[in-house]
Amino acid sequence: MRRTNSTVSVFERGTTKYRSFLIVLIYFVDMKSLVPQSEVYFEMIHEYKQAGKAIAHFNISNLDQARAIVEVAEELGQPVIIGASEGERAYMGVEMIRKIVDELNEEYNVAVFLNADHTYSFNKVVEVVEAGYDSVIVDGAKLPYEENVALVKKCVDYVRNYEAKTGRRVLVEAELGYIGQSSSLNEALPEGVSEENLTTKEQAKDFILRTGIDMFAPAIGNVHGMLINAVEPALHIDRLQEITRAVDVPLVLHGASGNTDEDLIKAIDAGIAIVHINTEIRKAFRDGEKEYMDENPNEVAPYKFGKMGQEEMKKVVKAKMELYMK
Repeated sequence: MRRTNSTVSVFERGTTKYRSFLIVLIYFVDMKSLVPQSEVYFEMIHEYKQAGKAIAHFNISNLDQARAIVEVAEELGQPVIIGASEGERAYMGVEMIRKIVDELNEEYNVAVFLNADHTYSFNKVVEVVEAGYDSVIVDGAKLPYEENVALVKKCVDYVRNYEAKTGRRVLVEAELGYIGQSSSLNEALPEGVSEENLTTKEQAKDFILRTGIDMFAPAIGNVHGMLINAVEPALHIDRLQEITRAVDVPLVLHGASGNTDEDLIKAIDAGIAIVHINTEIRKAFRDGEKEYMDENPNEVAPYKFGKMGQEEMKKVVKAKMELYMK
């Protein structure tokens, strides 16, 4: 395994503040085949949080997108999380996505983690855990509060039993509050996105205590998808700060497509350790392919217009990853 020190250049060299953070990253690269990936994943999330940075999470729908993400991650020397929703897993195959990410970890000199994004049932959680995913998001946010707690607790209990039997750790995340569900282009804010449906610090503390989750995704004004003819709502940073002070698990920001750079930096400074982007890279990929096909109407080779989609997507991925490290 090759050794890389590319991550060191991101921070001030030799400072006490980032020393343990850098050791974790370099150690993973040097000992990649020996260290349990899930343990490194957990430690890395906490180190990013301590350093006031965030790990980027991008969803994929095909191999072109996966390669685009990992090529940028390797260029920047930063770890990355690849996510796959239930729809994306149904399209690509649960096992196939795991194999793709395994191959990417072998081929590229960078840490790539695999997350089962928004998973709505216990059976689907079991499926991805047994398939070897590094983490899973149990999404019961649309359920009444007590039903959400019960679903997440059932999944956490299963995962802990699985860990005890296999020795392999799987991180469990859950969300609370309304942030919508569709990663698409929207004419207006989805119904339900309002200040009344933001997560409170009391709810966050109770939810985490009762479920035993490893990571928590609050509703702080974020919304899935992107608005076409309206301005994205500002994030409620004050609410996020309250939640950060009340809980001791890493916080995750979903639905960050379209949010301003200023808001994202403030959110990371306030305690966000992972930022999810999906709609924005999907749009870039689609627009790149469309541009190529408009200019070459007789071309039918997917690898040609797919390459243009990759290049446009990589611009967004790079900009986001650089932003999260500021």
